[in-house]
Amino acid sequence: MKVEEFDYYLPKELIARYPAVPRHSARLMVLRRDKGTTEHATFWELPHFLDEGDLLVFNDTKVIPARILGKKPSGGKVEILLTEYVKPNLWKALVGGKKIKEGMVVEVGDGFGIRIREHVEGGKFLVELIGKDPLALLKKYGRVPLPPYLGREEESIDREYYQSVFASKEGAVAAPTASLHFSKELLKKLSEKGIDFSFITLHVSYGTFKPVKSERVEEHSVEAEYVSVPRETVEKIRKVKERGKRVVAVGTTVVRALESAHPRPFEGWTNLYIYPGYKFKVVDALITNFHLPRSSLLFLVCAFGGKEFVLRAYREAVSLKYRFYSYGDGMLIL
Repeated sequence: MKVEEFDYYLPKELIARYPAVPRHSARLMVLRRDKGTTEHATFWELPHFLDEGDLLVFNDTKVIPARILGKKPSGGKVEILLTEYVKPNLWKALVGGKKIKEGMVVEVGDGFGIRIREHVEGGKFLVELIGKDPLALLKKYGRVPLPPYLGREEESIDREYYQSVFASKEGAVAAPTASLHFSKELLKKLSEKGIDFSFITLHVSYGTFKPVKSERVEEHSVEAEYVSVPRETVEKIRKVKERGKRVVAVGTTVVRALESAHPRPFEGWTNLYIYPGYKFKVVDALITNFHLPRSSLLFLVCAFGGKEFVLRAYREAVSLKYRFYSYGDGMLIL
């Protein structure tokens, strides 16, 4: 398959630069694979499209303020972007500036520093957060690395809205954006209908923005990311399947986590790359945002929903002026 087959035209004004407020006011396009039809609603109406006993699986990763400014021992300024979780105080990172030496400590403030451990690949280094409670200091000195296509710096609204309401496991440098539409009020409404919830953790790396440079879909690869699928989630999925109900993945990260772990609990790293032709083992329905043309995320959605059907829905979304990308609207594929 050629990557160019997954292209579509998107006017710049349809890229959502700010979140929908309230979260559940975002629009929702519903794709029915069995009928090949689309419907239009909002996330507040999501319970109407789900059944009692269905299971929503969320990613509970929490975005950290991963962009940090500091000083080299020489006094020169340096910017560090944490790109990939290794363990709580150890990260892969892009380090700006010249004369970056292994062993060097970049001073940030309040005894908080970042040690450059070693060069790992490309322009990335393995770095260590040092100091008393470095994650707390990261929140004080770091900035949220917003997606580059937003074309702006972090504002106060992003600290709240570029984070899901159930985010609890720190380690992501980009949000699992399908989760951003779920307000506490919507979760209550879903629960009252008898829809159950469960969680996985996948720490989204900056590689989620990595452009596809190959000509063919099959030649691309995705970066490995930390994932944890707990026993409780696996057991809930088993019971839901036994009852003939649906496992609804909230976001592409949840799809990759569940499909990587099946059929058992799992903690480790996944570089599972899903594109058309993949046979899904766990996920029955998918909630996801509208993704960039020619992106690995769009490949996954096309694998699940059917390439022609999904791309037709994207063209319809453009004509109806849906909002696209991280802060944009979403779709439910049944």
